[in-house]
Amino acid sequence: MPEWPEMENYRSLLSGLLLDKEISGVKVSREKSVNPEPEAFKQGLIGRKVIFVERRAKYLIFHLDNGRRLLLHLMLGGMLYLGSEEDKPKRNTQVEIEFGDKTLYFIGLRLGYLHLLTAKQTEEALSVLGPELLDRRMNEQRFIQLLSGRRGMLKTTLVNQNVMAGIGNCYADEIAFAAELRPDVKIQDLEEQDLAKLYRAIREVLTEAAERGGYMEMPLTADDKLTGGSNDWCRVYDREGEPCVRCGQPIIKTELASRKVFYCGNCQHGK
Repeated sequence: MPEWPEMENYRSLLSGLLLDKEISGVKVSREKSVNPEPEAFKQGLIGRKVIFVERRAKYLIFHLDNGRRLLLHLMLGGMLYLGSEEDKPKRNTQVEIEFGDKTLYFIGLRLGYLHLLTAKQTEEALSVLGPELLDRRMNEQRFIQLLSGRRGMLKTTLVNQNVMAGIGNCYADEIAFAAELRPDVKIQDLEEQDLAKLYRAIREVLTEAAERGGYMEMPLTADDKLTGGSNDWCRVYDREGEPCVRCGQPIIKTELASRKVFYCGNCQHGK
C-alpha cells in the first residue's frame, strides 16, 4: 500500500503537471471506485480545473476551481499513471480523467476510491487522522507528549492512522530499524530518550524515502526517473534471511497482529 513517501512523491510531481489544466473527459470502468454514482461524478468534474494538490496521510486531495475536492485513497495495489493511451501500462484502469492530450489513469482501485466532496465533507472524512509527523508544528517534545500514556506495541502504534498519519507496514519496519528498536517493543516501556530517537528516525526515514521517490513499481509518467527509487533501498522490509546492513545477522520475518514484520534480532532491542 502506498504510504507517506509514495503519496508525497505523487503530490509533488502532479503539482507540476496538472495545475490549471481543465478536465476534458472522465471514464469510470468500475462504479464502486467512485462516489457519487458515475454520471454525477463525471458531471461534477468535466470543465473543472485542478488548482492545488494536497496530501494528508495516505490520501491525495485534488482541489478544484469551484471549491470542491477530489479525495483519493489508493489502498492496497493502487497506483497512478499520467500519459496517453499509447504509452500507458497494459493494466486495467478503474477510472480515467482526461486533461486535454494527457490522461490520469487510476490503476488497481479494487479497494481504493475517488470521492468528489465539498470542503466540509473532506474535512470530516479526514478528521479521524492523527497528526502529520513532518509538519512544521510537530517537534520532538510534542511527539513525546503524543505517545505519553499510550499502550501497545511499537509497530501497531506506528501504523495506527488515528495516532499518527501516513505510516504503513514497510516504513514502520524501516523506522523501527533506524531507531534500533524491535517492532514488538511496548510503547509504554520506552524511555524519553528512546522516543526522541524514534522521532528522529521517523523524520529521517520518511524524508529519505520521499526524496528517492518511494517504492512504487511503476513510474508516474513515461519520462519519470524518480518514482520507485526506494525499491532497493529498504534495510529490513521484505529482506527475510538477508544479512543486516549494520551487523550482518540474517533479517527475521515474523507476524505481529496479523501483519508481517521484518527486523534484525541482533541490533534492534526491546525493553
